Amino acid sequence: MNRQQPPRADGPSADGPFSEIPWSLVLGLGALALTRPLLGVTGVTEALDWSPFLQLGTTALITVAWVTAVVVAHVPRPLLTLVYTGLAYAVFSVVLSAVLSPVMLGELRGPLTNPFGLVSVLALNALWGLVAGAIALAVRSALDGGRRGV
Repeated sequence: MNRQQPPRADGPSADGPFSEIPWSLVLGLGALALTRPLLGVTGVTEALDWSPFLQLGTTALITVAWVTAVVVAHVPRPLLTLVYTGLAYAVFSVVLSAVLSPVMLGELRGPLTNPFGLVSVLALNALWGLVAGAIALAVRSALDGGRRGV
């Protein structure tokens, strides 16, 4: 009797949402994005008096760094990798806010004080990663001449 075995979770057919994700890259790129809030915390944004432009420019440069990193590293799942990167940044920024707000302001402020704020931070940064991942897919497709599958 020939019975097929179900695919093993650790085998090559394991295509779960966490497989083939370079977690060290995700965490490193998420930490790189902390330059955005740190520019505000350190007073650089106010000192340069470029508040909206500096934040937008920093966001654009971080996005370029994220896209470049996953394209150069030939990450197998760039879209999902950058969604997780956005979520990692969201968690890092919430922790940074929880640590720094009591020290600098004397009380806890930020997303941890409002559940809707926490959800919106996670959703917005996952969306940022999704957009960056879509750009990375487009760049990789253009560089490969459309020969490589998503």
